[in-house]
Amino acid sequence: MSDFHTPWLTRRSVLGLLASAALPLPARAAVTEPPLLAERVHEDLLPPLADRIPRQPRMVPLAAMGRQPGKNGGTARILIGSAKDIRLMTICGYARLVGYTPSLSFVADILESFENVDNTSFTFHIRNGHRWSDGHMVTSEDFRYCWEDVILDDDLRKGGLPRELLVNGKPPRFEVIDQHTVRFSWDGPNPDFLPRIAAPQPLVLMMPAHYMRNFHEKYQEPNRLAGLMKEQRVKTWVDLHIKMSRSYRPENPELPTLDPWRNTTRLPAEQFVFERNPFFHRIDEHGLQLPYLDKIILNVSSATIIAAKACTGESDLQPTGVDFSDYTYLKDAEKRYPVRVSLWKSTRGSKVALLPNLNYGDELWRGILRDARFRRALSLAIDRDEINKVAFYGLAVPSADTILPDSPLFKPEYAAAYSNHDADAANALLDEMGLTQRDSDGIRLLSDGRIAQIVVETAGESTLETDVLELVTDHWRKIGISLFVRTSQRDVFRSRTMGGQIMMTMWPGLENGVPTADMNPGQLAPTTDDQLQWPVWGMHYLSNGKKGQAPDVAEAATLTTLLRDWYKAGTHAERSAIWGKMLAIYTDQVFSIGIVNQTLQPILRSGRLRNVPDKGLYGFDPTAFLGVYMPDTFWYSEDIA
Repeated sequence: MSDFHTPWLTRRSVLGLLASAALPLPARAAVTEPPLLAERVHEDLLPPLADRIPRQPRMVPLAAMGRQPGKNGGTARILIGSAKDIRLMTICGYARLVGYTPSLSFVADILESFENVDNTSFTFHIRNGHRWSDGHMVTSEDFRYCWEDVILDDDLRKGGLPRELLVNGKPPRFEVIDQHTVRFSWDGPNPDFLPRIAAPQPLVLMMPAHYMRNFHEKYQEPNRLAGLMKEQRVKTWVDLHIKMSRSYRPENPELPTLDPWRNTTRLPAEQFVFERNPFFHRIDEHGLQLPYLDKIILNVSSATIIAAKACTGESDLQPTGVDFSDYTYLKDAEKRYPVRVSLWKSTRGSKVALLPNLNYGDELWRGILRDARFRRALSLAIDRDEINKVAFYGLAVPSADTILPDSPLFKPEYAAAYSNHDADAANALLDEMGLTQRDSDGIRLLSDGRIAQIVVETAGESTLETDVLELVTDHWRKIGISLFVRTSQRDVFRSRTMGGQIMMTMWPGLENGVPTADMNPGQLAPTTDDQLQWPVWGMHYLSNGKKGQAPDVAEAATLTTLLRDWYKAGTHAERSAIWGKMLAIYTDQVFSIGIVNQTLQPILRSGRLRNVPDKGLYGFDPTAFLGVYMPDTFWYSEDIA
């Protein structure tokens, strides 16, 4: 693209300097060159592996993890619904400064190590000899540039610092200790810091400074910057910098990365080829550089036919774009193609949930929806066993919208909260509210004479929602509540709900159903404007009181207070206790009406692909779909199993 940045493979003139800068690692004699890169090394287009990996690479002990050490080579095909879904590679590639293990404990990954002092001070140690995918060294300058020249830049961060970097409204003290050490520290605890770094869409604290300086007005000549803006078809240097630095959706093939695979395809495209990062920092116990797979090819397809294409052998690994409703067809494909299908447990608090909008614009209905007795009655009226049998073949678990038994915070009473089918108890609650009058069809009447009809809006993207709502319609009619289903565009849900136009939605339940005490419990409190049961209250929290309205339902306000207490908690035990209080309130108040959870997610893979777990926890947050199971350790065998 430009004369200031040339990839490693065409920079023979700097090979000697970079190779000589690498410090020797005692065990490096044992490492083996990936065949794809061996010829480039032989032609001096790439340093040997011993000079590409850090002095202390991250060694992944596969045998100890119950997996098979593999071999380098091979290409895996994945189907995606649109070009923006190339972010799947960042999510599933899951290279993080600090990441989660499959058991959801923290582990240093890109970092060699880190020190956490009471959640107030975090010292990061960079791996000596670690390189970006273009061969440039990773140093503390990459953190400094991101902090001083990006995060603190008023033009690049018009909205101010990310909430995760503020404690009592104050930013951290950032220090460069030396070339391989940096520190972030606050006067009070910031327990959200490490979870946000380990997240599927992580908090960005470092950038390849050597590359990004070319797009920053502070470092680039004005004429050159203007030329780059014209070349990239953007109007300002800010837009240019943002476009060229986008790492979560890696659309810029020249952007150096630390991920296991790097994108080699420019937009627009219908196929994206991700090739192994020659400088990736992980090895197996035999000295083989990870990832094992040389390439991953993402083929863009219509989202509605991904399952059908996967069933015809067009995918070697399919973690997204398929659902349990496709399981029968996917399983049948095993008879015709060398593919295998496993079932992982979804981590959602409920596969689908009914979210009453407590900020609904109709004053009478708003008062009814805010009455916990009404929400409890609606929940008690639902026959979850019937829904489980009809829609999930009896393989899910009837439950409130809450965390799963896989979480150390789980208690059976959370799942049981008003989730048993008891129409008599539901009728009694509605009568107690004064909704005793009914029309000739048995539908209850409101105080102003209107029938008690609940309009549930859905995105209309799956037959599952339709099937579930048909059954719920019958269940609610038995307690005198009418249900009407309306389909809306997903992208207008937030604005319409915020404006009080949507009464109730069907939406997935709690995103993180497997939390630990050290993960943020904000999903249980009004914290964002996309929580469809209380978006106006969520906006108030999100904007620090500048927009929206403060919760005026006592229990919702208490959840917000408890969340603030969680931030201040000094110990794991204190954070665990706060989680328990919030879960008890959330489920008792039925702020979200769950249906079933622990549903099963099909994962299709080639029959030759090894180390893909037969069972796992499937979700975006915190497991990053396949991410915590390390797809860089997946490899091809000659045999089909």
